[in-house]
Amino acid sequence: MKRLGFRSLRNEKTDKLGDSLNEKLAAEAAMTDAEKFSFEEFDPSEAERGGYSGYSYWRATLRVFWQNKVAVFFLVVMAALLLFTFIQPYLPGQKDPLLIHNDQWGLPLNNMPPSEEFWFGTNSIGQDLWARIWAGTRTSLFIGFAVAAIEAVVGILVGVLWGYVRKLDFFLTELYNVLDNIPQTLLLILISYVMNPGVDTIIFALSLTGWLGMARFIRNQIIIIRDRDYNLASRCLGVSTGRIMVKNLLPYLVSVITMRMALAIPSAIGNEVFVTYIGIGLPLDTPSLGNLIQTGRSLMTVASLRYQLYFPVVVLALITISFYIIGNAFADAADPKNHVK
Repeated sequence: MKRLGFRSLRNEKTDKLGDSLNEKLAAEAAMTDAEKFSFEEFDPSEAERGGYSGYSYWRATLRVFWQNKVAVFFLVVMAALLLFTFIQPYLPGQKDPLLIHNDQWGLPLNNMPPSEEFWFGTNSIGQDLWARIWAGTRTSLFIGFAVAAIEAVVGILVGVLWGYVRKLDFFLTELYNVLDNIPQTLLLILISYVMNPGVDTIIFALSLTGWLGMARFIRNQIIIIRDRDYNLASRCLGVSTGRIMVKNLLPYLVSVITMRMALAIPSAIGNEVFVTYIGIGLPLDTPSLGNLIQTGRSLMTVASLRYQLYFPVVVLALITISFYIIGNAFADAADPKNHVK
């Protein structure tokens, strides 16, 4: 009985569904052709609005970067350090970094320990270390930013051409092999002896071959992505080579370029310290972190004078660590894979 009741209920539902379909078919048969087929109005602005997601690459990059608390902390520290470095000479009570301070008998106040008057002490000829450290930081930062900018411009331009324009591959590869086999230290020594020591000489010497690493890195990245579908489609549509480089290739490399530039600044400062350490850097009358560290290194055997090394080393370490962490964090944030909406 239960099985028969279930069958009768199913048959009733089937009959109702069949009647409904027959009514719809009859209604459609009674419609005219004009009623059956009509064009839907198309509005391009509405279509674009329907596909708009509100996504912004730079807004998403900054949002991911600000979520990294460590990187934000070092960004604040780096910004405060840069700001103070450049406004320090204009603050009240600041001393001339080149001025030799003498006592009441005309003798230089040399190797004075940190005190209320000389916050970082004085050096061996009586100059204020506080003023000299910030003047040296300004000089080293200028060298670092200048070298990084030159490396970025030349390295990115050569790297993109090297990786995308196949006709230039042989020439640029041979040029790279020749320049890369020249020892940088030997090149720095030769340039320092040929040209007058100074900030311009250091920048020129460090930039002469410093762009090679950036160019080789960009070239390898371009080779990976140059034959992808969207680049092939752009070439088929007749898009110029320059536009493909700017619009298709470089935006994909924002994260790696940012990281390389962030690391190039402390690297240039470290190279300036090195060439000063080996005695071919800036003259002694030009304050720089390299000169200060070289002077402090010579006093390491005297325990009471080690402060002359500690202070510039701390400033250099803070700059290097800050740029490294900020660069890596921004590179990760610039990667679209980390942009979770």
